[in-house]
Amino acid sequence: MGSGEEGAAPHRWAGDSPLTFTDFIAIDWSGQAVERPKGLAVAHARAGDTAPVLIDRPWSRADILGFLEGLADSGTRALVGLDLSPAFPFADAGAYFPGWAESPADGPALWALVDRLSTPDPHFAATSFVQHVEARRHFRQMGDCGDLFPGGRGRFRVCEVGQEAMALSPYSCFNLVGASQVGKSSLTGMRVLHRLRGRVGLWPFDPLPDTGPVLVEIYTSLAARLAGMRKGISKIRDAETLDTMLAAFGSAPHAPLPRHDDHATDAILSAAWLRVAAGQPGLWTPAGLTPDLARTEGWTFGVL
Repeated sequence: MGSGEEGAAPHRWAGDSPLTFTDFIAIDWSGQAVERPKGLAVAHARAGDTAPVLIDRPWSRADILGFLEGLADSGTRALVGLDLSPAFPFADAGAYFPGWAESPADGPALWALVDRLSTPDPHFAATSFVQHVEARRHFRQMGDCGDLFPGGRGRFRVCEVGQEAMALSPYSCFNLVGASQVGKSSLTGMRVLHRLRGRVGLWPFDPLPDTGPVLVEIYTSLAARLAGMRKGISKIRDAETLDTMLAAFGSAPHAPLPRHDDHATDAILSAAWLRVAAGQPGLWTPAGLTPDLARTEGWTFGVL
């Protein structure tokens, strides 16, 4: 699949009827530089109202790559949400990495660069990328704030500004410090996205295919907020709360879990939300999504 031509129309909702999916999968991601990060969680829902099921196993990022390739091989019509940012800010400065000659022109080229410079790192980690002499200048890392990190909260994508407008609390992908940082997850995710090129498309970087799986970026806190969780509370750690949130999306109660950590519950609730959200045309045509953003920054599914 190509990365799209500059100036082309963004890949939006096709036709007047909702896209039809048979399966809905949410993946809570992790940037931890180990083989099997504890934060990786996968939940699967089928069309209808049965509760999503946690696919409980010690996942690696390589396992998830194989899982997604399997969906493509089988032609499964799945909507797959990845809880990571597939790109860095671009619109605010006209580049991902201003001043760096290798700064890529679009999302797929960014994924290729991250993967190439991270080749020495096992488990799809990206330690080598953020230590690169040019790349590191743009990141805030523990004990190393790059001279081109703008200070404050850092740079944000257009859709992340939209997240704030929906009372969410996004973090800059250039900030790699703190428990809530998302940059490491995003970088490891970019390596996997590069390996999936030509196999599984990611909206809105790629056209929406007529068959097979579709990837979208999700923000698990958005699903919780839409289910009625009040601001200031973002994690579900008990069965009763999870069932209450699932009911908001028309889902039956979930089966007993071995644990109710926030990774498992985020994935389950997000899968239930994807099942509802997939049929809402407005989510595929956000007003702020321009052709340039569709190829450079992408968009968080569900942000209007």
